[in-house]
Amino acid sequence: MPKSTPEELPAGPTTLRVIIGGNLRRLRQAAEISREDAAYEIRADASKISRLELGRVSFRLRDVRDLLVMYGVQDEDEIERVVDMARAANQPSKWHRYNDYLPDWFSNYLEMEGAASMIRTYEVQVIPGLCQSEDYARAVMMLGYGHTPLQEIDKRIEVRMKRQEILDREESPPQLWAVIDEAALHRPFGGVGVMRGQIKALMEFCDKPNVRIQIVPFSAAGAHSGAGAPFTWLRFAYEELKDVIYLEHLTGGMYLERDNEIDAYQAAMEHLCVQALQPNRTQDFLEAFLRDHYS
Repeated sequence: MPKSTPEELPAGPTTLRVIIGGNLRRLRQAAEISREDAAYEIRADASKISRLELGRVSFRLRDVRDLLVMYGVQDEDEIERVVDMARAANQPSKWHRYNDYLPDWFSNYLEMEGAASMIRTYEVQVIPGLCQSEDYARAVMMLGYGHTPLQEIDKRIEVRMKRQEILDREESPPQLWAVIDEAALHRPFGGVGVMRGQIKALMEFCDKPNVRIQIVPFSAAGAHSGAGAPFTWLRFAYEELKDVIYLEHLTGGMYLERDNEIDAYQAAMEHLCVQALQPNRTQDFLEAFLRDHYS
């Protein structure tokens, strides 16, 4: 487990639970202790140990301490460090105050996004959320949630803008690599003025040292991999966390974690990056597009 305190970790409670659970699983396996025996130690059943190791439930601090001792951890400072992390993992997410406006599945995504060291995303019809201007975000929200109360729309937009803060944080900001189909630039959400502002915002994002943006132009030869299927690939700095592919649909989100699934989307992303304009050409392309379509 990384030698970091809870305050130093960008991970939210959900991610911390996965990190702690993965560490407990490795310690148990190294000690050659069965789930059943571990469960007996904390007066539970084997399914409880499984859920703890997958990070799907909150921790009783006494259980964490008892399991660490059972697994052979003798360093009291290390035990206290892990217990402190478990205590932090039991706290509400920083997105907690938006719970009334966000579905559970998306709240979990926000935590993982905040803990990622690399975010690679492909979008077909809209500009990626991490690169949206506020006016553009509002236009997209109003179209997709036209019957939603304005207060809820405002809160969703607030969340979208706060998400972008991770790109400018002082400690370990993630690398963002976005591949955008040219079709997204042609969809005038909010009208000409809003799209003009959005494209200018994209050009400003290109100036960030940790952001790389590529456009897949209509002139790209043939049908490209991933066509019609936006996705996000999250990579983490913690060995306890495997890469995740996130797919979003109308009523929910899906997380893919199997090696063969990750490999397939990784290959698709690499192919897209080859077919897209190279990042050093993005600003020139956007400037010409702005002049030709939204001047």
